[in-house]
Amino acid sequence: MTLSFIQNIGGASILLVLIYGVLWIYCLVDIIRSDFKDPNMKIIWIVVILFAQVIGPIVYLAMRKSTKSTYSA
Repeated sequence: MTLSFIQNIGGASILLVLIYGVLWIYCLVDIIRSDFKDPNMKIIWIVVILFAQVIGPIVYLAMRKSTKSTYSA
């Protein structure tokens, strides 16, 4: 059994999907490892990343500095 839809995907499309997948995983790991000003922000960002598939990681990367807590060690 061959998967004909895989054969029709161009090289550029595969590259974009891989880049997006890496970006999505990076954002998810960053959310899990970060401390936020509001404890509920971690859950909110995970929901945004999961349900706003295309725009969620981009919005997170743009707004992450303002929502994270800053500790001086």
